[in-house]
Amino acid sequence: MPHRFTTLPSPARTFARTLAASVAITGLVATAACGSRAGEETAAAESCVDTSGDTIKVGALNSLSGTMSISETTVRDAIYLAVDEINAAGGVQGKEIEIVAEDGASEPTVFAEKAEKLIREDCVAAVFGGWTSASRKAMLPVFEDNDSLLYYPVQYEGLEASENIFYTGATTNQQIIPALDYLAETGVKSLYLVGSDYVFPRTANAIINAYAADKGIEILGEDYAQLGSVEFSTIVNQVSASGADAVFNTLNGDSNVAFFREYANVGLTAEEMPVMSVSIAEEEVGGIGVENIEGQLAAWNYYQTVESPANTTFVEAFKAEYGADRVTSDPMEAAYNSVYLWAATVEKAESFAVEDIQANADGVSFDSPEGTVVIDGDNHHVTKTARIGEISADGLLYTVWESEGPIEPDPFLEGYDWAADLTVTE
Repeated sequence: MPHRFTTLPSPARTFARTLAASVAITGLVATAACGSRAGEETAAAESCVDTSGDTIKVGALNSLSGTMSISETTVRDAIYLAVDEINAAGGVQGKEIEIVAEDGASEPTVFAEKAEKLIREDCVAAVFGGWTSASRKAMLPVFEDNDSLLYYPVQYEGLEASENIFYTGATTNQQIIPALDYLAETGVKSLYLVGSDYVFPRTANAIINAYAADKGIEILGEDYAQLGSVEFSTIVNQVSASGADAVFNTLNGDSNVAFFREYANVGLTAEEMPVMSVSIAEEEVGGIGVENIEGQLAAWNYYQTVESPANTTFVEAFKAEYGADRVTSDPMEAAYNSVYLWAATVEKAESFAVEDIQANADGVSFDSPEGTVVIDGDNHHVTKTARIGEISADGLLYTVWESEGPIEPDPFLEGYDWAADLTVTE
């Protein structure tokens, strides 16, 4: 049976199972949420990774076309930057890293197909990529069935831990819950929820509803748009009419451009009804237009403006490679980190073998641009410092609040009493 190595307490197990069934956007995603099909025993395919030469192959699987390309292209650039830096320093175990690149085309089925190709035909030692949770869940059984490794760089909804995935973006307690805490501390008593119609926004909003019920925050509306939708007049008018204190935004991709332009078009402002976003970073601000989003909030773990020697070096290196007008952002920084974490784990294990990397991952750290991140070997997530940022007139995000230190990952929200009663009807 494919690995699913974190044992859930009964309520969380029930929630994860029923939620996956209730929000799956395709039969593929519903199947992927549980690994292989029920009752099906799948033997892992024998690895074809070649470690005999002077190079080692890795995969870069990102959307360079489709609605998610606005976000994922810069992630690809960051992967290349990390690989180039590691190669310049001598490579991994004395081998030069060779990237095999594929386009996920913003389609979960394409991500699954390309992951299979990278593992079985290109014989890569690990794959770096994915963005949407739909893409990750489509790829999950591919990596489990082939006993290969995916390094996934984007914040997500939690409620998952696979032995074959390392999650280098934030899980719920490192992004969404700190964002809700911040809103509550600033006096927000009511929220309107807007998201794309797939697994991440629906799962995130189920968690937000449970949090709100416990904290006495009223949810005045909850609307979804198809991923890639650019028609938001109806939703924005409903948001405006609700009188909510704030909006919690889980839209992804190009939809954010249309949403915020319509938001500004009807006269809504950050002062009147602030929007807290969890998928808008520096890269997306340019596409949206800073005049449409100035003053709005975002929850991440990294911004280009983070003050640290490691970040200064990172930003300078990225701009030197890709242009002075380019910006850095959280998901691409997490992708950059993931390459270094994989390399450090390989060096610790003195092996490229999946089982050796899994056995040696716990405690592996990297002094990253966001601060030191450490792998938790029990769930394959990493420690993250939560940060709330405000979008400025220069298009950058500046920290207005941050956690006291790195937050340990809690993907199944076992540390929150209000999460124990989460239920979703199938």
